[in-house]
Amino acid sequence: MAHDTSELLKGKSIYQIFIRNHCAKGTFDAALPSLVAVKKMGFDFVYLTPVHPSGKVARKGTLGSPYAISDYRAVDPALGGVAGFRRFIDATHKEGLKIIIDVVYNHTSPDSVLVKEHPEWFWKGADGKPGPRVADWSDVVDLDYSIEALWDYQIETLEKWVRFGVDGFRCDVASLVPVDFWVEARRRIAALPRHAGSGARPCLWLAESVHKEFVATMRSKGFYAASDAELHQAFDLTYDYDSRHELDGAWAGSLPLSAYLHHLGLQACMYPATAIKARFLENHDQPRIAGRVGLGARLRNWTVFAMLLDGTFFAYAGQERGIANTPSLFNRDPVDWKSGEDAFEAWFGAAHRATKAVRKREPGFAAREIAAGVVLLERTGGTRPVRALLNLDGRSGTIHLPAPLGGRDILTRKRVSLEGTVALCVEPLVVELE
Repeated sequence: MAHDTSELLKGKSIYQIFIRNHCAKGTFDAALPSLVAVKKMGFDFVYLTPVHPSGKVARKGTLGSPYAISDYRAVDPALGGVAGFRRFIDATHKEGLKIIIDVVYNHTSPDSVLVKEHPEWFWKGADGKPGPRVADWSDVVDLDYSIEALWDYQIETLEKWVRFGVDGFRCDVASLVPVDFWVEARRRIAALPRHAGSGARPCLWLAESVHKEFVATMRSKGFYAASDAELHQAFDLTYDYDSRHELDGAWAGSLPLSAYLHHLGLQACMYPATAIKARFLENHDQPRIAGRVGLGARLRNWTVFAMLLDGTFFAYAGQERGIANTPSLFNRDPVDWKSGEDAFEAWFGAAHRATKAVRKREPGFAAREIAAGVVLLERTGGTRPVRALLNLDGRSGTIHLPAPLGGRDILTRKRVSLEGTVALCVEPLVVELE
């Protein structure tokens, strides 16, 4: 496992920005004003969806997927090029934030620099030509990591971006790239000398691990796919996709919420003790949570639930306003910042700062479903334990509390004293116990 993963990451948070669709102009410079708000909300890391140029061959949509990269060592001129990226990194650091970039090392666009210069570095399909192992990924061709020269090129590329000022990497479909490669990449990056504008190594390695069902499917076809437990040899954080089936099922009503909570318990005992999960309700690949549950008390309950889970909290730009539309990956589709709610944005920032302090201070985590759709969540082990009552399904009626709720609600600062059978609260309650 990654021997130097910091436990402090459990008290940190990540904010994702998709520059192309973050605002109407879709450039680094146009996104700069957002950094002040990101810092004010209490986030620590800004994660950028790929900043490299997309390929043109087999392109999906009008602009192509940012994950069909044509050149790992270039910056998309449409986003502002190298100079714009330099200004964005400098502004991010000026706000006291760290910046991580997407690393898409499983595949490239079919017209990438590497396809042209090193066609031998690619996996070949039945027709003997480069292609994707996953048929739906028709706009990319997969790399072949049995080739040692590819390792050197890819790691040298990471070194380039660290020297440029990047503080870490989010590694796309990391499960499909050999763990041994990621271990070696981390080792070599850690060995880089300290220099102005960056530390001795990126401070974060985040793996987009995949759904456990996808791991099983790839393995059944004879392809390599690493489990989350294997990835933690190299990564500080892995995605929470191994429990996504259970979470999606709870939202759809096809599985009880207890199935997701049960999987959280499995994670705690199956993964290395130092393993940390990135906890999120939405990202660029997942529907907006506001689109699932609507704006209102249910959204506030789910938001607090995610913010208090054991791990590092992860939000997607626009989530703080309760925006329902997920920007297209393939077309111009700017975030409509006028949609959503000002009131929710103010609440979101305050709730994030308050719950982040709890995650940092109270390392212990437990959660149980005490009635259908109602969770009692506890954070303990520090100086001021917290107990939260979260009505995730928007239910009404009464409920019997298995433990009293007495103290101050950190969200409203009001005093709370509940015990026994009580009326079920509509709004989330996060009580600092006395």
